[in-house]
Amino acid sequence: VPLLALLFLAIFPLDPGVAIGLALCAAIPGGTMSNVFTFLGRGHVALSIALTGVTTVACLVTTPIVLGLLIAQHMPVEFTMPAGQVAIEIALILLLPLTLGMAFLAALPDLAPRVSKVSIRGSLFIILLIVIGAMGSGRVDLEKFGLFNLGVVLLFLFFRATASWLIPWLARVRRPDNTAINIEVTVRNGNLGLLIKASLFPALAGVADPVGDNVLFTVLIYGGAALLVGFGQIYLHRYLNRDIPLSYADVTGR
Repeated sequence: VPLLALLFLAIFPLDPGVAIGLALCAAIPGGTMSNVFTFLGRGHVALSIALTGVTTVACLVTTPIVLGLLIAQHMPVEFTMPAGQVAIEIALILLLPLTLGMAFLAALPDLAPRVSKVSIRGSLFIILLIVIGAMGSGRVDLEKFGLFNLGVVLLFLFFRATASWLIPWLARVRRPDNTAINIEVTVRNGNLGLLIKASLFPALAGVADPVGDNVLFTVLIYGGAALLVGFGQIYLHRYLNRDIPLSYADVTGR
C-alpha cells in the first residue's frame, strides 16, 4: 500500500494537504468495521481481527516511518506520533468492543446478528455526522478541494481494493482469508486517521489552515468511500464464499 501511495504521489501533482492525506490513508491500519464486514462477507473473522490488532499496534512504529518516507517534505518538524492516544484508541475502539461483542455473542447468539446491523448503521450515522460537521464548519470546501483531487483519492481507493483482492487470489490464498485481507486493506481506521490529522494540523479558532483542511477532507472522503466499497465487498465475497456457512466457528475451522 505505501508503494502504491508513493506511485500516486510521484505521478499526480497533488496539493500538499491532499498528498499528506493520501499518505495518511496509506499509513493507518484497518479498523474494527473491517471485522464486521469480513463476518458478513463469510470471511475468516479470526484472521481479520488478528490483522486489525497487529497492524494497529504496529502503526505506533510504522506510521511515522511511512509518513516520513512518503511526505517528509510536508511533515511538520515537531510532529511526533501520539502513542498514548493511539494506545487508548486500541483499548477503547478495538479491544473493548471485541471483548463485549464476544461476551454478547456467547450470551445471546440469536440476537447478535441484529445488534451487529444496528452497530453498523450507528457507526455510519456517526461518520455522516462528522462529514456534515466538517462541511458545515467551513474548514473544508469540495469546490476548492477540486474534482481532480477527488478523482485521485477515489482512484487510489479503487487500485487499493483491487490489488488487495487480486494479489492473494494469484497467490492461491484461501477464499475466506482473501476476504479478510481484501476488506482489511480497503476499510481503514478513520478514527485514527482523524486523530493523527489533529496531531499534525490542530485546528485553531480563527486561523486559516488550507493544508490541514485538505488533509481532513482527504481522510473523510477516503473513509466514506471505503465504507461504500466495503459494503460492495460484502456482497461480492458472500457470493464467492456462498458455500461457506456464515458462522465464526465454521469459518475458523473450529
